Amino acid sequence: MKLPRRRFLHLAAAAAVLPTLPQIAKAQTLPAPALSAPAWPTRPVRIIVPFGPGGPTDIFGRLIAQKLSEQSGKQFYVENILGGAGNVGTGQAARAAPDGHTILLNVSAFVTNPAFTKAPYDPVGDFAPVSVPVASAIAILVHPSVPARTMADLVALIRANPGKYSYATGGAGAQPHLAFEQFRVSLGLDIVHVPFNGAGPAVAALVAGHVMIGISSLPPAMEQIRERNLRALALTSKTRSHKLPDIPTVAEAGYPVLEGDQWLGVFVPVGTPREIISTLHRKIDEFVAQQDMKAHLEALDFYPVESTPEAFAERIKSELATWRNVIRMANIRAE
Repeated sequence: MKLPRRRFLHLAAAAAVLPTLPQIAKAQTLPAPALSAPAWPTRPVRIIVPFGPGGPTDIFGRLIAQKLSEQSGKQFYVENILGGAGNVGTGQAARAAPDGHTILLNVSAFVTNPAFTKAPYDPVGDFAPVSVPVASAIAILVHPSVPARTMADLVALIRANPGKYSYATGGAGAQPHLAFEQFRVSLGLDIVHVPFNGAGPAVAALVAGHVMIGISSLPPAMEQIRERNLRALALTSKTRSHKLPDIPTVAEAGYPVLEGDQWLGVFVPVGTPREIISTLHRKIDEFVAQQDMKAHLEALDFYPVESTPEAFAERIKSELATWRNVIRMANIRAE
């Protein structure tokens, strides 16, 4: 049968755009295109800081929020949720949707609180660790009138005067308290703990001479040390502070049991997509390495820390076991 010329031309044109059998076979063997990861963030991201405005954790949170906002084009903002030595805000973060739109910034109290007392969250089961971007040293401090000028002097002084001296901290169950108790128990020292409502009041009490010995994270005490209103005997960090180069580490002083830093960690609710955790970890590491951030960190007496989500998760488990053991050995009870 002879086709009309116009119909023939239409069929020929259609056939020209159809795939050949070899092309079809080749297409069937090609892998399917990979699905792209979901876009993040899709709306403003809340960074919960479970402490008051103006402190080191809050300031760091606002610096990171600004960097993330500029980089992503989406709003990242800090929400301060106070109460329970960080427990209230941390508990709210634990109950947030695991979609990457709630981030928690917390310090070592994240681990010590549930080790010391009942907390509204499980540090292992409720959160996915992201990073430990920064940390600060802890300082062992004395009033200038105390004759001890080294850690060995301090130990000798306490042993020569059992029950006479007390030491100040920013609160019962906080890392400085548990670290000093570990030190006390290991050496069999007779010294009384005096907890204050925060590191600031504890440092103020030391300066005023109401308490002669204390242990505190470095940022609240730095100015008083520089002004020689307090004497720092040692730092718990692995290396000396370039701001206080004459102050030895506890390991150098002969008491490595006290070694440990006051870290600041980034968390998201458990179940948050792995892609979001990896992106957040990478971006925060990049920001901390930037020159302007280094200047801010130095002003806050923080130093950068390299940490992966996996290493941070193991650190949390290890510290939780350590502090629970210290609490048991020292017979520490929540009041």
